[in-house]
Amino acid sequence: MRTAKRGKHKIFIGMAPGVGKTYKMLEEAHQLKQEGIDVVIGFLETHGRKDTAIKAIGLEVIPKKTILYKNINLEEMDTEAILNRSPQLVLVDELAHTNVPGSHREKRYQDVELMLAAEIDVYSTVNIQHLESLNDVVAAITGIVVRECIPDILLDEADAVVVIDVTPETLEERLREGKIYAANNIEQSLKNFFQRRNLIALRELALREVADTVEEEANTSISPEQICNIHERVLVCVSTYPNSIQLLRRGARLANSMNAKFYTVFIADPERFLSKEESLHIHTCEKLCQEFGGEFIQVKSNNVPQAISQVATTHHITQIVIGESQQPRWKILLKSSFTQRLLELIRDKKIDLHIIATEK
Repeated sequence: MRTAKRGKHKIFIGMAPGVGKTYKMLEEAHQLKQEGIDVVIGFLETHGRKDTAIKAIGLEVIPKKTILYKNINLEEMDTEAILNRSPQLVLVDELAHTNVPGSHREKRYQDVELMLAAEIDVYSTVNIQHLESLNDVVAAITGIVVRECIPDILLDEADAVVVIDVTPETLEERLREGKIYAANNIEQSLKNFFQRRNLIALRELALREVADTVEEEANTSISPEQICNIHERVLVCVSTYPNSIQLLRRGARLANSMNAKFYTVFIADPERFLSKEESLHIHTCEKLCQEFGGEFIQVKSNNVPQAISQVATTHHITQIVIGESQQPRWKILLKSSFTQRLLELIRDKKIDLHIIATEK
């Protein structure tokens, strides 16, 4: 649990080294200093980048401490000196860094937690591949297992998360110009981590992760009627009719094309039991939904449109897929159709309704 009095944490995140996270952090620090905020650099890693080093000029730097490890003097951030100095804001580069053995804390993010607990605001930087939950995904994309990770809760609890975004083409250009690594590392980097397909995938991960954070924060502070949906979410409504299998496939294709989360709902009538054949059919729908990477939801209700609307609200659905009515036309004319009733319920929820023609 977060305490009432605590420093604010702003994280600058990017898809890869060289996108400009540290530069942007320093730029904002200069602006705050001009406004009278007491800003210091707790740890800065320029990687030999001239533009970054120049941008740091004019900001107070807390000297690093030296730790002897295997007869080699290594430098680390001096957290105790920062706590004693007690500035309003401290800049900490490379949040996922592992401290030298023998340090008071194993990870740099643990040092940051200490500063935040001391009511010091922190600006930090990290690349998307260092997020713990994405470790396996990043390894599958790049073929590289990232050893230094930060827990996802750091991103969840941050007061602000800013994605520093550039196109893969811009990043490649910076790399070739020697603005990221030394000349002797450029070609090797382009063939390995900085391959175009890697950068495209990592960029999408970074943008999606921040979108998730923004959406979650927005939705915890507003009423259900004001829900903020950044991501698309597809809900397929299945029934005991055989055409449900067609709907599932169409819905899954729609979700895949929109890079959307996928859900399937079956509204069961509480006043009747399903036959063995119907139960088997619904089980098949559930299994198929899971094969498509979706979540299967079953609800008991006498009011099918109302139940679907409630599920859509709860799961922040943006697209609903239903089949065309199986009722005879004379029945539809006698009373308002299922589709009409559902449309009335979702009209103000910014949900699109897809009515799919299926085989009788």
